[in-house]
Amino acid sequence: MFETTLAGSLPKPSWLATPNVLWAPWTLTGAPLQEAKEDATALSIRRQEEAGIDIVSDGEQARQHFVHGFLAEVDGVDFDKKVRMGIRNNRYEADCPTVTAPLKRRKFVHEREARIARAATARKLKFTLPGPMTLIDTLADGHYGDRVKMAFAFAELLNQEAKDLEKAGVDVIQFDEPAFNVYLNETVDWGVPALEKAAEGLKCTTAVHICYGYGIEANIKWKESLGESWRQYEETFPALDRSKIQQVSLECRNSHVPPELMTLLKNKTLLVGAIDVASDRIETPEQVAATLKLALKFAEPERIQACTNCGMAPMTLAVAYGKLRALAQGAALARKTL
Repeated sequence: MFETTLAGSLPKPSWLATPNVLWAPWTLTGAPLQEAKEDATALSIRRQEEAGIDIVSDGEQARQHFVHGFLAEVDGVDFDKKVRMGIRNNRYEADCPTVTAPLKRRKFVHEREARIARAATARKLKFTLPGPMTLIDTLADGHYGDRVKMAFAFAELLNQEAKDLEKAGVDVIQFDEPAFNVYLNETVDWGVPALEKAAEGLKCTTAVHICYGYGIEANIKWKESLGESWRQYEETFPALDRSKIQQVSLECRNSHVPPELMTLLKNKTLLVGAIDVASDRIETPEQVAATLKLALKFAEPERIQACTNCGMAPMTLAVAYGKLRALAQGAALARKTL
């Protein structure tokens, strides 16, 4: 019980990318960049193992961004035709590429990093992909003219990628859907069905990560506007509980999510966010254990994993891996009390 894992990204070493920022520019080009990405992936896994993480990931070391890393090998997306637009329901603006033609995956996008990661560890391996709703929220549509149609087109490509990742030995495929906390009605109507399409036919474990975002200024300000009770999960969890997705990753530590909302996920493994990614303060093992014990009031221990609230790409390496060590130590402490 209380297996430990992480939601997604980890900081990149300074010899690979500019530290402590999202969209970090690479410090190398060409073949040296590819070699550095592979070295960073293997090193990230070694550091996770040393921290005591049970289900490790590639840390998204070979991706500049969790969405655009996948889009880089998709035909029909024009990166030279960018549109300034609001994303996450206008929480912030970004220069977004435009879909200009039918979408098609050129190749197995994440093959190299998946194979490097699989060869680097004997532990369970998680790999993250952007979910269909979050993908279309980060793009301008110059072709489909229908958000739902475009989402399902991406779901088909994601399904192809996920099946290739499964063949490469990935144990857990997690789809990241921060948009699920913004477009609540759409999530129930077509977001969850599109997610199920992306996971269709997979035999490995499937997960969805729904958070309140990286610890960046726009997200912190948005959280401040949500009041003392964050109830977004209340509208989407029942639909997810009816879905075929097996795990749900949720934000708990230092959030205003009512913990009783976990009871809406009666049939899922809960990846309980016990690490705050919006603060550089490293949690104590006791604080992690307290978050997990709180979750025990609403779910059986065998359905609980210890996780981070979100990715940790903008953090320093010392803070991020310090938090992962605290996560592992806190989970061990919680096990001892049962």
